[in-house]
Amino acid sequence: MDYLWGIDLGGTKVEGIILKPGKTPEPVSRIRIPSTAEKGYDHVVSQIVKLVEMLKKESGLAPEKIGMGTPGILDPRTQKMKNCNSQCLNGMSLKKDMQRLLGAQIEIANDANCFALAETRYGIVKEMTPDAKVVFGVIMGTGVGGGVVINGKVWNGRQGIGGEWGHNVLDEKGELCYCGKNGCVEKTISGPEIEKYYSNISNNSLSLKEILERHLTGNDKHATQTIKRLLSMFGKAISIVINILDPDAIVIGGGMGNIDLLYTEGVEEAKKYVFNNGLETPILKPKLGDSAGVFGAASLVE
Repeated sequence: MDYLWGIDLGGTKVEGIILKPGKTPEPVSRIRIPSTAEKGYDHVVSQIVKLVEMLKKESGLAPEKIGMGTPGILDPRTQKMKNCNSQCLNGMSLKKDMQRLLGAQIEIANDANCFALAETRYGIVKEMTPDAKVVFGVIMGTGVGGGVVINGKVWNGRQGIGGEWGHNVLDEKGELCYCGKNGCVEKTISGPEIEKYYSNISNNSLSLKEILERHLTGNDKHATQTIKRLLSMFGKAISIVINILDPDAIVIGGGMGNIDLLYTEGVEEAKKYVFNNGLETPILKPKLGDSAGVFGAASLVE
C-alpha cells in the first residue's frame, strides 16, 4: 500500500502526517513541532528533517514521495520559493534541498491550494457538491490567499500564482502592502486590516471578534460601518474570481471563514457584481478545520 505523506509548513509550526489512502483517509501518524522560522532557513529545513524522522520512527514506514504545503510559491521557472510570508524561504531551493536531505520526491503547493484540495477531496465540497470540477479555495485570516483545484488537482499556473486573488487591487486609495500595491484584497479585508480600519474611525482598538459582536448587538455604529465595509469589499473581490473562473464551488477557510455574515450578506454583495442574472455558485464553510492543510499536502502525492 502506498501511504500518503504530507507536511504543512507554517511560520510557527510544521506538521506532518501519514495517511492510509481511501475515500476517507485514515491517519497512521501525525506530529507537530515548532518551525521557528525566525531562526532562519537552515533551521526550518532541519526541523522538517527532524519531523520526517519522527514520523518514520513512530510508523515504521519510509516515504518515497512527500507532499508539502508552504506559506508561499515554488516558482516553476527558477525552482526557488517566492511570495512567502516566512521570508527566510524566499529565494531558496526548498524542493531541491528537501529531496536531497530526505531522499524522497517532493511536491510543493502553497497552503491555500492544499486547503482547497483537501476540502475538495475529503471535506465540504465532496459532501455538498461532489460533482464539482472547478473549486476555488479562499484563505481569510491574518492574510488573504486562494487556491484553484481543477478535476481534483491543484492548478498552479504558468508562474505558480494560480488563485492569488489576495493581491488584486481592490481599493487604490488603500494602504501600501508588502507586495508593492496599494489597497490589495489582503490589505483591505484581512483580519488585521479590518481591526485597523475600526481603530482609525473609532479611536478604539478591538479584536475582530469584538467588532463583530458589537455590530450584531447594534450598539456601535463604527463596528457596523466596519463590518458593512468588509462584506461589501468581500463581495467585490470574490465576484472578480467568479466572473473569471466561474467555479463550481467556493470554500472559505482561515479564521474569518467562521463569520456567518459572509455566507449571507457577503453573498448578497457579490450578487451585485457578478456578470449574471443571479449567483448560483455555492459558497461554503469548510469542514476539516486545521486538518485541511496537512491533508491537502498529503493529497499532492496521491
